[in-house]
Amino acid sequence: MGMRPLIGVAAIVIKDNKVLLGKRKNAHGAGTWAFPGGHLEFNESIEACAKREVFEETGMHIKNIRYGTFTNDIFQKDQKHYVTLFVISEYDKGALELKEPEKCEKWEWFFWNELPEPKFLPLENLLKQKQACLLIKKSAAGLG
Repeated sequence: MGMRPLIGVAAIVIKDNKVLLGKRKNAHGAGTWAFPGGHLEFNESIEACAKREVFEETGMHIKNIRYGTFTNDIFQKDQKHYVTLFVISEYDKGALELKEPEKCEKWEWFFWNELPEPKFLPLENLLKQKQACLLIKKSAAGLG
């Protein structure tokens, strides 16, 4: 068998009409901005993965998790292929911390129409999906 795609889960965390992004380092996409997230583990639900990854990376808890969309992400340079499942969630509690400084340079909150560059490939691909972006914008504005 050849290489197979991996499943990634990205959590769009909304607080005060902003979304949380981290600047990646020491991995594929180093130097780009991405939502918190990671690999879906065997026997793990998508919601549980999102909660786990957000807590492991930021120390925060999330609530009101709902399915967003997915992207098909091929990192040619790194020879990696991911299907990324996006969930939309809300900040629940906990102080924002940099819990994995070896993987993330910093975390920041951004308005949806002011996302920084450069963006991680799954985020770039997400932005090409107009309907999904509309849903996220509405959620960030408290309308979704």
